[in-house]
Amino acid sequence: MVDVLVIGGGHAGAEAALASARKGKQTMLVTGNLNMIASMPCNPSIGGPAKGIVVREIDALGGEMAKNTDKTQIQMRLLNHSKGPAVRALRSQNDKNAYARCMRGALEAQANLELREAYVDKLLIEKGAVCGIVTESGLTVAAKKVVMTTGTYLNSHVLVGDQKTQMGPDNQKPSLGLSPQLKTLGFRLMRLKTGTPPRVKRETIDFSKTQKHPGDSVNRFFSHANHTPYDVKKQYDCYLTYTNAKTHEIIDANLHRSAMYSGNIEGVGPRYCPSIEDKVVRFHDKPRHQIFLEPESAESDDIYVQGFSTSMPHDVQEAMITSLPGLEQAQISKYGYAIEYDAIDARQLWPTLESKMVKNLYMAGQINGTSGYEEAAGQGLVAGVNAALALEGEEPLVLRRHEAYIGVLIDDLVTKGTREPYRLLTSRAEHRLLLRNDNADERLMDIGYQVGLLPGAMYEAHRQKQREITRLTETMKGIDLYPNEATNQRIVSLGTKPIRNKTTFYDLMKRPDVRAKHVQVFMDAVFDEAILERVEITAKYEGYIQKANQQAKKMAAMDAMSIPRDIDYDTIHNLAHEAREKLKHVSPITIGQASRISGVNPSDISILLMYIKQNKTKPSV
Repeated sequence: MVDVLVIGGGHAGAEAALASARKGKQTMLVTGNLNMIASMPCNPSIGGPAKGIVVREIDALGGEMAKNTDKTQIQMRLLNHSKGPAVRALRSQNDKNAYARCMRGALEAQANLELREAYVDKLLIEKGAVCGIVTESGLTVAAKKVVMTTGTYLNSHVLVGDQKTQMGPDNQKPSLGLSPQLKTLGFRLMRLKTGTPPRVKRETIDFSKTQKHPGDSVNRFFSHANHTPYDVKKQYDCYLTYTNAKTHEIIDANLHRSAMYSGNIEGVGPRYCPSIEDKVVRFHDKPRHQIFLEPESAESDDIYVQGFSTSMPHDVQEAMITSLPGLEQAQISKYGYAIEYDAIDARQLWPTLESKMVKNLYMAGQINGTSGYEEAAGQGLVAGVNAALALEGEEPLVLRRHEAYIGVLIDDLVTKGTREPYRLLTSRAEHRLLLRNDNADERLMDIGYQVGLLPGAMYEAHRQKQREITRLTETMKGIDLYPNEATNQRIVSLGTKPIRNKTTFYDLMKRPDVRAKHVQVFMDAVFDEAILERVEITAKYEGYIQKANQQAKKMAAMDAMSIPRDIDYDTIHNLAHEAREKLKHVSPITIGQASRISGVNPSDISILLMYIKQNKTKPSV
């Protein structure tokens, strides 16, 4: 018997298995093909708006994705650098082959973790709790906890034109036995769809007709530790081209042959990453759409055609590709396709990601209705560590919305659910000024250390960094600036106006044109760039951050008010009918979670609070 068994070796499965094993639990990861561990069947990139911050959060909690990304990146950029700190995020192009190899290496080197190649046919259930799995070959493995991370393999079909093939991503075998069993167990399943674009041979592209997008000219890293400098001049370039009237004509003329528009697809596709035919139909007034050409690996000639996902037949894909500027002679090395698969209604999970239907069964990743490697990895870490914490009898890890984007993600899933592949966006976070790219360590490393995932050396480095931030802040507040000629000459040299009243450098830094690094004009000191950035953001946005913290405290107070698990909503008088049904459907565990359910109004929350208060004072029978 193993302590924790993880089904699936994608990004969620890898983080779940590592989290459990790092907690000292005997862990087994079972996946159909060990060569597909942490594969990138779609975009060979990590990060982007909100998603990049999730990767930083995974690292701060003690996960692996950030480290693996830094090791295998071939281009790194900080997006929205000229905008406010709440929307800045890292995005990397990764060598997809090296990424999968390195992650598998990390899994193989991890103590307490066994990898096994097999297809899981069914779960073993006793008295309403999972107790193991049975593989297609008949092998039985007993387990105290099971984490399901089946990705897009659950009863999956690949679609191209009018062809529909029972298959997983990259011609892999699908998982067929688990969906029927989940239905029998009472899970509500939904059919979702995603897709991937064609790949073309690099040597057949005329890049002179495209716009070059190089990586940043300075070293950047997702992980907070183990920074190995890289040569920025050796980064791989990406390129931008556009669709045009000819592309759109080809798509319009062949819509009846698209799997999506012919009625061949049952699943609902991602709103924020639609196929190219969906873009042309939905935004017919737009004369063109951006298409990025991105390298997939240093080991192959394949170029990923970002923004060109399609389920058109092969001959139509060829015509579409060669209509793009720079790709007139392009040769397709791999055709695009759509894939549909089963996912559960995540409102049937607790915020710990344990199932409400079957005890000891956790679910993470695309089985919960999400899209993206980063969302999957964040869920995987939470599910894996919670399985381990439950075995220890410890309190679970539940991240709040003001603490992490991972908290926003999971709360949205288990409270609101989704009808389409869920993608994390900065706009989904009401406290996004608190959830920045630069402060993931400050927000989460204490938590990562407390739950036993963050290494001691990494935690001590974090504490030293926090001491340096405090020292720099106090130093800046202690530099008094007087409106005399010598001081104002220095101030004007920074490109800002002279002062008229006494101030401190900390307050001066609140001006848009004064940076933290300018402190060196007034004192001899050298500080790390990350420390300067943190203090500068805190100073410039101090008022906004204080307001956000106040709002977060109010929400935290509501999240601290628990709702009894055995509450009977039918006995609560004056609840609106919709609120009653939604509360029964979701079974929120706190007043805060209840308040975020669509259809539950403030008046319903007041009635619920009053009911709980009154029933607490009644003697138990």
